[in-house]
Amino acid sequence: MVVFAQGCKHNCPGCHNPETHSFDGGTLVTVDAILEHAKGNPLLDGITFSGGDPFEQAKAFAVLARQAKKLGLDIMTYTGYTYEYILENSSRHRGWEELLDETDILVDGRYEAAKRNLLLKFRGSENQRMIDVKRTRAENRIVLMD
Repeated sequence: MVVFAQGCKHNCPGCHNPETHSFDGGTLVTVDAILEHAKGNPLLDGITFSGGDPFEQAKAFAVLARQAKKLGLDIMTYTGYTYEYILENSSRHRGWEELLDETDILVDGRYEAAKRNLLLKFRGSENQRMIDVKRTRAENRIVLMD
């Protein structure tokens, strides 16, 4: 299951989802409605947050992630920000720390068309990383997923 955020400041050239860049588009959906949809799929084992950029609505996505975790679901979050940038700036952005805390896998970094690689798993360009957030935080170093 994927939940798409509306709004993105990165506006990466070649983005696969440019319709989500505007902060004025999209459809408002409640956390409860998303969770009810998730509960209706017994095969579901996680929710992916994409966009747009979920960190532009981090507080709401953190609430959704926390509730999804209570259902036993994993959380994968895509962002154009790097992990390091999120850490350095989380005190200035409402919900960033909470969303990072609830994320299991973080795909970070802007999409770079010049580094596009169709052979990558779950990423569009070679600069993007799939980070195991729990291990990264526990070991105080970036731990990448295979």
